[in-house]
Amino acid sequence: MNFVLENQQLKVTVASHGAEVKSVVRKADGREMMWQADPAFWGRTSPVLFPVVGCYYEKKSIFGGKTYEMGQHGFARDMEFACLREDASELVFELREDASTLEKYPFAFCLQVRYVLTDGTLAVEWTVENTNAETMYFSIGAHPAFCCDLDREVLYFEKAGASCKEIVANIIAADGSGCLSDDCDRYELEEGKLAMSDALFAKDALVVEGAQADAVSILDGGGKRLVRVTCDTPLFGVWSPVGKHAPFVCIEPWYGRCDRVGFSQKLEEREYGNVLAAGERFVGGYTMQF
Repeated sequence: MNFVLENQQLKVTVASHGAEVKSVVRKADGREMMWQADPAFWGRTSPVLFPVVGCYYEKKSIFGGKTYEMGQHGFARDMEFACLREDASELVFELREDASTLEKYPFAFCLQVRYVLTDGTLAVEWTVENTNAETMYFSIGAHPAFCCDLDREVLYFEKAGASCKEIVANIIAADGSGCLSDDCDRYELEEGKLAMSDALFAKDALVVEGAQADAVSILDGGGKRLVRVTCDTPLFGVWSPVGKHAPFVCIEPWYGRCDRVGFSQKLEEREYGNVLAAGERFVGGYTMQF
């Protein structure tokens, strides 16, 4: 089922399936800002990544002496959420564990996804509650895809209101595992700007660790901002499909990432993993300004 947030500037459509933003229309000119999930390029728009961001090494995790198998980016994006709250400016969705999730992931949980529309900004908030009697380990992240022209539009990186001078991105391994290699690329920025191209994404996603930027924008050929994604996450990804010259780019705030090639697979030892004691809650999120 689809739900709508709307004001004088934006019309936002969110699906209960995956609690996924499906459309953001800018009313000033009727422009659709979000990628419309053409499977010829990529069949999603803005999935919620939970309880893993990226891939476990060999798609497996080990906890309590038991091995669990789960695919890339977890299961939340493919599940139906309950809508707890709906009005013109706010939506709240909830997902809890079931028999199918417990086969892949050993914890009970309550995940709430909250969307708040204010003027030209859509704020996204995630709340993860540990409903177990033991410590819980998880990752969560975003994967919003924004319509753009790789040939003429650029990325702009900021930190604390100033233009970034460079970005260092870790590289996904070339072995098809979806996991991280030990290599990285360094990008010198021109007043915070980085040109986009197929070559930029030829090695898959740019995995930017260490909170190097707290805002990433897409600027058009005249320097006008199309969208600005702000976050305080410890890392983020930037991605467009390899070799497809796709008409979109993803700017992805993450609390967690894929494993490194050769990782031990122990869930409690994952880099950038989040830890919740019994009964505790985690709150995080990001904003999209159009």
